[in-house]
Amino acid sequence: MKKKKWTKHHRYFGLVLAFFLLMFCLSGIVLNHPTLFSSVNVGRNLLPKEYSYDKWNNGLFRGTIKWRNKVLLYGNAGVWLTDSTAKAFMDFNKGMPLGVDNRNIRGMAIVPTGEVFAAGQYGLFRLDGKKTWQAVNLDLLHGDRISDIATRGDTLVVTTRSQVFIARAPYRSFQRIELASPDGGAPRFSLFRTLWWLHSGELFGLVGKLVVDVVALVLIFLCLSGMVYWLLPHIGKKAHTAARQWLFSWHDRIGRLTIALTLLVCITGWFLRPPLLLLVANVKVPAILLTKTSSNNPWYDKLRSLRWDERMHDWLLYTSDGFYSLATLTEQPNKLDVQPPVSVMGLNVQKTVDGDYWLLGSFSGLYIWQRSTGMIIDYFTEQPAIAVQGPPVGANAVAGFSSDFGPNEYVVNYSAGTDFAPMPQWMSSLPMSLRNVALEIHTGRMYTFLGSMSVVYIFIVGMAILWCLWTGWKIRVRIKKKEE
Repeated sequence: MKKKKWTKHHRYFGLVLAFFLLMFCLSGIVLNHPTLFSSVNVGRNLLPKEYSYDKWNNGLFRGTIKWRNKVLLYGNAGVWLTDSTAKAFMDFNKGMPLGVDNRNIRGMAIVPTGEVFAAGQYGLFRLDGKKTWQAVNLDLLHGDRISDIATRGDTLVVTTRSQVFIARAPYRSFQRIELASPDGGAPRFSLFRTLWWLHSGELFGLVGKLVVDVVALVLIFLCLSGMVYWLLPHIGKKAHTAARQWLFSWHDRIGRLTIALTLLVCITGWFLRPPLLLLVANVKVPAILLTKTSSNNPWYDKLRSLRWDERMHDWLLYTSDGFYSLATLTEQPNKLDVQPPVSVMGLNVQKTVDGDYWLLGSFSGLYIWQRSTGMIIDYFTEQPAIAVQGPPVGANAVAGFSSDFGPNEYVVNYSAGTDFAPMPQWMSSLPMSLRNVALEIHTGRMYTFLGSMSVVYIFIVGMAILWCLWTGWKIRVRIKKKEE
């Protein structure tokens, strides 16, 4: 291809992609530092209609617990007080940090003393006598997040993605427990997760994140400088020559110096969404030396929940690698032969029923599991469960569940919600965290005008970005050859 055509491709691909690439960069910086932006919200009135709450959908309703003849309903926007009739709802978040991200409640528990605990993803809270939430210091590892909370008798158990914390009355101090490596050695990491950490730089800790932030800033500069370079001839004929030469020089120089890093970030991001995601989703890889995957903790970033099973007299451990059993918290976990269907996005519902059954809900559906016999049936069809390979979000994407409102059970679908009670209109416009908005932009789901094409948005735009970078490199090579 002649230099003129390479130049045209680079120019027009760059102009069309500039907006989307800028959104990738800005949203990526936010996603790389979630706690830094955790207090920042975005009004849902500024977002597409699909993001408004309706019928308790979109994670607003995750679960409930009974408390003092009342019912506490919780989800990704905090805690709400009501009663068994669900006729009225009151904000019950006094004392919690500002920012929806800080009020994303993963679970709640009541200990025998009557105290109430709420597990937010970034911190644990205890309700005091004035109905105000007080933060509880767990001394979490940097970047760790809480994933579950449960009780066994007078023991309170808090599970993070890497560790377990337990406390007994008066629940003022927590003991950190690092679970033993399972039979067969430490679980390997998924290739998907490894590529995710490489894409964000998190694989190499804070230094890696900062390097990827610099790559984002470089791409922002390349977008803006390219746009200005193209615009200058259209806004004047005398003053733009020197400016264009300066912009071209730095655009070319910085683009050449960072081409390897920009390609790495683009290619790794390409594999995190369909269709290329299917190539890496089920592949396991060993830990990589000198990265976060080589942690001494065999369960680093793999834990999801830990519950006591009264019937089987053991601890049921759920992880990103499936279910395990532990007789005590100091013994070696053993992976269970029977594995109920659970979406890779994790459990949203985990409840014991009649002491012999587990009710397990995720974006793959809702299932009843009798561990003593190994029986697993579909909650909706009452037929034996069928393992289905495919997207992580199925037809019955279960986001929540409650049996605290009368004799009926209510299942919450992530998109359709539930009709258990009319949702107050004022809840529809509850704010969304900046981190979640950034995630929706970064994955392309925010561009709702794409419809079903949003699934392959990353694949299509990724190819276009790679071509834009490659054509820029070809222009540089041809210019260099001409000078020689």
